[in-house]
Amino acid sequence: MTTRRDRMAGGLVGLLVGDALGVPYEFHPAHAIPSLDAIEFEPPHDFRRSHGATPPGTWSDDGAQALCLLATLLHRDGFDAGNFANRLTNWLDHGYLAVDGRVFDVGNQTAEAIGRLRRGVEPLKAGGEAEFSQGNGSLMRVLPLALWHRGPDEALVRNAHDQSRVTHGHPVVLACCALYCLWARRLLEVHPQPWEDALSALRAIYADQPRLLEALEDGVRPDAAHTPGGSGFVVDSLFSAREALRAGSYEVVVKTAVSYGEDTDTTACIAGGLAGIRDGVEAIPLRWRDGLRGQDDLAPLLEGLLAAVAAEEIG
Repeated sequence: MTTRRDRMAGGLVGLLVGDALGVPYEFHPAHAIPSLDAIEFEPPHDFRRSHGATPPGTWSDDGAQALCLLATLLHRDGFDAGNFANRLTNWLDHGYLAVDGRVFDVGNQTAEAIGRLRRGVEPLKAGGEAEFSQGNGSLMRVLPLALWHRGPDEALVRNAHDQSRVTHGHPVVLACCALYCLWARRLLEVHPQPWEDALSALRAIYADQPRLLEALEDGVRPDAAHTPGGSGFVVDSLFSAREALRAGSYEVVVKTAVSYGEDTDTTACIAGGLAGIRDGVEAIPLRWRDGLRGQDDLAPLLEGLLAAVAAEEIG
């Protein structure tokens, strides 16, 4: 049986490893992705890797933004939209928490929102709400919130919304981030039906918020059948991660997520964080844990996260 510390470390490391695993396969369609046994940090020699100047084992914008969120939570002892917005801007402008200080990928919606932040738009109003603004750029980074959060579900949902609003304000995106956080919380608690209980809780929270309830039921459509795929659409990413999580061990989960093609780093990041919580950090293959770059940036943040949990348990 894994401990809570093991599951928390597994969530954060699992997110980063999944992200790094997916980087060289990004933008390739599913039929062009190598077989599961050949998907590694270093792709097969005859595969035309994406981001060719990026060394194997490097996390992308997904992991960097997740660490920005964790840094805000640890340094402010809670979610602070202004602090988080500053860290995101510092990431894009100066490579803060990017491996080697090098930003090699950024989503269009995130880049546009950071441009608004630079112009002085309030952080919680910077994210786009237009119909086309339903990308996965805030879902991919939200997991540290669920790992760190000590408040009730209602507060976790509010914070999940607010971290999204900095770059992605569409109600469907907010609902996906909230559902994912509640799902991750229940995996952390080893709930026997984590998805079902999370969905039930979110429906209850949204009962008096008709716009968000409509986004959940008609936009996310949690009871509908979803075909997994690797697009950047937030609903697709959520359900692709759910399908990948059913595939087996941590290793099989993230490789399956990559096999969906296209936005491979983000799908594997979202699924990998959940699989890491479910299975614990030791279940992540040692070759990937050792091969993950950026350890100097990761170590103090992971230590801070685990120290916060230890302090809570002592208290």
